[in-house]
Order: sequence, then C-alpha cells, then structure tokens
Amino acid sequence: MVPSPEQQNLRTHRLTSVEQSIDRRAHRFLDRTVAVGIRAFCVEFLVFGLKQAWACVFGATLLVVIVGARLWYPDGAALARSDFLTLAAIIIQVVMVATRLETLRELRVVVLFHIVGTVMEVFKTEVGSWSYEVDGVLRIAGVPLFSGFMYAAVGSYMVRVYRTFDLRFDRYPRRWITAVLAAAIYLNFFTHHYVFDMRLLLILAVVIVFGRCVMHFRIFRRRSRLPLVVSFGLVAAFVWIAENIATWSRAWLYPSQLNGWRPVTFEKFGSWFLLMIISVVLVAWVYPPQRPDEVSEPNNHDR
Repeated sequence: MVPSPEQQNLRTHRLTSVEQSIDRRAHRFLDRTVAVGIRAFCVEFLVFGLKQAWACVFGATLLVVIVGARLWYPDGAALARSDFLTLAAIIIQVVMVATRLETLRELRVVVLFHIVGTVMEVFKTEVGSWSYEVDGVLRIAGVPLFSGFMYAAVGSYMVRVYRTFDLRFDRYPRRWITAVLAAAIYLNFFTHHYVFDMRLLLILAVVIVFGRCVMHFRIFRRRSRLPLVVSFGLVAAFVWIAENIATWSRAWLYPSQLNGWRPVTFEKFGSWFLLMIISVVLVAWVYPPQRPDEVSEPNNHDR
C-alpha cells in the first residue's frame, strides 16, 4: 500500500534532519519510476540494500578501520594499534552525532550498549574466552576500549534500522517479559562458566516469547512483514560474518585461533542470536514498539 502524504509526513518525523533531506531527494528521483512489475521490484530491492547499508554505517566504518589497521598499520608505531582503533572509534561516534546521522537520544542506547559490552568483555577475557593484544594504554583490565564500540555498533544498527524502516510490531510481547528474558540472557553469559549453560533453553524461551510477533517494515512504497524471530536470526548471521572478518584482522582472537586463524565456530551464532534480545530491549527503551495501525506522534529526535 502506498503511504498517504499524511502518513509519509509522520514517518519522516522519525528521521534526523540529514536523513529527511536524503529522503526528500530520493523520493523526487524514485517517485518517477513505475510502481508495478519487475522495475518496481528492483527499486524496492535497491532501496532495501541502501537502507541496510545506511543503518550499518557505524559498524561498517569501524570494520573497515579494523581491517585497514590489520593490513597497513605499521608494527612498532608509537601509538599502539589498539589505541589507534579506540581513537578512531571515538572519532566515528563524534562525527555521527555532530552530523546528525545519529541523535543524542539514540546515543544513550549506544553508550549503554557500550557499557554492557565492556563489562562482559572484561569478564570473558579474564576467564579466557578470547584475548586481545597486550599493547596499548587505552584499556580496562586488559581489555582495549575499542571492544565496547563493537557492541555499540550493534546498538547503532538497531536504532537506525528501527526508524529508517519505520518498524511496527504485531503481537509484540509485554516489555517487562522481554526485560526479564534479556536479563537472564545477559546473566547466562557469565554464569555458564560455573553452572549449567542455559543457552539452548534461552533460545527456546526467545522462540516462545517472540514467536507470535510479526515485524512490519516499509522499504519504499509498500509495507512488508517478517516474523521477528527470523529477523533476529538474519541479523545474528551478519554479525557472525563480521566477527569472522574482525578475528581475521586480529582485533581479538579465540583460543582456537591463537596458532593460526580459522573461522569462528557456528556456536557463536547462537550467542549473537541471544544478544539480539538484549539489543531489542534497549532499543525499546528509546522507541516503544508500536502496532501497525498505530499513528506515530511527531518527535524532535535531533535534540
């Protein structure tokens, strides 16, 4: 269904001022295309890819810097490679906010995700789940500060995809239930080293809690639907691929990679799948889930 001018106007209130400018220019160009047939499908597919790339801009830029540092950063430089990555991540984040590609309201989620991730990183490196290079001074308990930005990249993607695709949810579970589930998932990342690993049970719980929920999203002219659990799996798969690239770049290493790089085990896909629940709960703090038939109230997201 093609949105009415009123619906389109309400949708743009979700975008930052920079994104609204891009949106207007894109519509001036794309509105001239045929609305049916293979050409319409190609337009929708192109817009979908561009929006996904736009949502990934923080994480993709950080990944490019990580790979670049692996290939070209000089050995023995006065500034340690991990410190360079930390400073680069800070600069990327500052630019994102300064150019209004990300709002201060969304930055709260990104920072919180950074803190949640860093706490887990300190614990996980202590118990030997993975390790980092030992050089550099910008670190906490042996963990370089850039590691938290990799979790923040996931949070950045989630908040950006929420508004660029105007996400709505049918039969979204009660938020207090999702918060309890997210807390249990986060706790299990720590406790499974000492007691029973509840990962499979938690994945089953995710399927039960979110199984009936359907995500509605707008690409360009039409709304599409996708089971929310499926979207969790798709995002987790892309994060797992990015993790393989990052470990190849020696941003961090798992014990099985210390004597030579090998692909990250698919077991980590389950971890990233569960991490999606934590990110969804944090994003729901900024953007309370709305039903498909619910009208958005205009908000100034540039504050």
